[in-house]
Amino acid sequence: MVAVCCRSQGHRTLAVKNGGTMEPVTVVLNQNDVRTAQLLANSLSQHFQSVHLARSHEELRLTIARNRADVLVLDMEKSFWGEVERLHREFPGLAIVCTHRLADEELWTEALNQGAADICEPRQDEVVRSVMRERAHHAAA
Repeated sequence: MVAVCCRSQGHRTLAVKNGGTMEPVTVVLNQNDVRTAQLLANSLSQHFQSVHLARSHEELRLTIARNRADVLVLDMEKSFWGEVERLHREFPGLAIVCTHRLADEELWTEALNQGAADICEPRQDEVVRSVMRERAHHAAA
């Protein structure tokens, strides 16, 4: 498998090339701050064909399942304790990239121990980079 970037319907799409077929990456985004969520959604949609915003905690699981998400970008400030672990168990193929405005080493380690693929600040460049890195790692595995 090789991670490649292509253009599709006016969007840049990170896809995984698997034996000649292309599989688009679907991202679900769940952020505490509405403005941050919109900025991240706009930025991610420039790189991925399918970006969906889960506007509430109640909507999160339904949005992941309905869209068969490959990656979840989850605001740790919005989630409940142990949420990453529960989501990791419930959706075993889902890569979870956590965001937190004040992430420290202890929080980062805890998120990884719960099954997160990465944790970063909710800045557009960092989130896009984390999602791309996770998908490239996943494709190489």
